[in-house]
Amino acid sequence: MTSLADRVREALTTVIDPEIRKPITDLDMVRSVEVSDGGHVVVGVDLTVAGCPLKSTIVRDVTAAAQRVDGVTDVDVDLGVMTPEQRAKMRSKLRGGNGDPVIPFSQPGSLTKVYAIASGKGGVGKSSVTANLAVAMAAQGVRVGVLDADIYGFSIPRMLGVDRQPTRVDSMLLPPIAHGVKVVSIGMFVPAGQPVVWRGPMLHRALEQFLADVYWGDLDVLLLDLPPGTGDIAISVAQLLPGSEIVVVTTPQVAAAEVAARAGAIATQTNQGVVGVVENMSWLEQPDGTRLEVFGAGGGAQVAATLSETLGTDVPLLGQVPLDIAVRQAGDDGTPVVLAAPESAGGRALRDVAAALGSRKRGLAGMHLGVTPVRSAH
Repeated sequence: MTSLADRVREALTTVIDPEIRKPITDLDMVRSVEVSDGGHVVVGVDLTVAGCPLKSTIVRDVTAAAQRVDGVTDVDVDLGVMTPEQRAKMRSKLRGGNGDPVIPFSQPGSLTKVYAIASGKGGVGKSSVTANLAVAMAAQGVRVGVLDADIYGFSIPRMLGVDRQPTRVDSMLLPPIAHGVKVVSIGMFVPAGQPVVWRGPMLHRALEQFLADVYWGDLDVLLLDLPPGTGDIAISVAQLLPGSEIVVVTTPQVAAAEVAARAGAIATQTNQGVVGVVENMSWLEQPDGTRLEVFGAGGGAQVAATLSETLGTDVPLLGQVPLDIAVRQAGDDGTPVVLAAPESAGGRALRDVAAALGSRKRGLAGMHLGVTPVRSAH
């Protein structure tokens, strides 16, 4: 007959670490389960770090899981901290037997779709599009991460409502999770109001660390919010993530569209694919139902047509997002409009684009399938 302690341990397999998103039993966080007369249970749990910001969540979930076991009358959780050896073992397990940091998305076996959200110039709403696409995909059941690669003009933490740093487990970073999305940004490490004054090599190294040192887990989609233009970061993304694809954001304005087309055309030199174009601030809906085209019309379609001709492949216009006060307000409040006001004009348009991107299959391009050709005997 299974002992009460064994049944409690089995119940603890349902407790998921809120940062790593794996069962605490798989992470070897459960140190002990002690049962005394009368059904009182003490569960020993070793946290990854002493200052674990979500330890109260772990205590709550462990207590709830143990209390659901028949025969348990009371539960206490005895918190401890992993030793350096335990943490090293956990990092090795999470990284597939290799404790050293590598960029998982550039490995031949990676199935994660990586989308670099690019624009020709600033102010076209690229970060708003990125934040909303990420949250909308997560709401659709897609496992999503966002890397805010706009080192100088970071705004993703604000738009996703993230106000804390990643948890550091020795050399590995556990990203905060907001609205179901794993998020990392240089903005999490810079004091408020302080500018980032870096040149090319430092930008490349920062991007490399965010990709390799952060434990992203098994993502379906990784979105990178790029700085505008075709500078150092855009080039580094192509080098570090050769399988990444570009989504170009523009406004309808002709001048913005011309610059946006150049941002997408970088693919001719980096061998990246361009998934499509998102036209933002397309029109302002009037009370009488008419549309006021504040920034003109046709820019998104123009960029899509230009890139299709330049790249020799079909680059579609993925969607047109209207000017919507709800989009701006929701971004400032830290809950993107696809959650805050999903039926608003902007919310509907962004959810449609997210559905199109999120439904694209995880790829097998470059994956080694372990198949060896056999020479025929005839």
